[in-house]
Amino acid sequence: MDEDDEIIEKLILTGALEIAGIDTETGDFLYNFTDNLAKISPEIYKDMNSYFYSEMVTLWENGFIEMDITDTNPKITLTDKILDNESIKKLDRNSQHSLKEIIRILKDK
Repeated sequence: MDEDDEIIEKLILTGALEIAGIDTETGDFLYNFTDNLAKISPEIYKDMNSYFYSEMVTLWENGFIEMDITDTNPKITLTDKILDNESIKKLDRNSQHSLKEIIRILKDK
């Protein structure tokens, strides 16, 4: 087991991470962080929040989502641009993945 797998296993066993499903394109597990992450691993929590905020701003700047970026807990809505595959292809791979995850999470709610 490599180091990343050990970290994932520890987060699952401590309740900071839960399996959310399987990516139909890659077969990889999809995970959701739980509210326990901040207590169990503050460093990962901080890193994930920074990464998530950065990705959200990128998607907002590119017109895929609408939100009030000055709000501490903004309501996020998807725009019709999420239906434009050519625009999605122009995003870098990480942003494409983030958009896909946001759509998945909002679909589940």
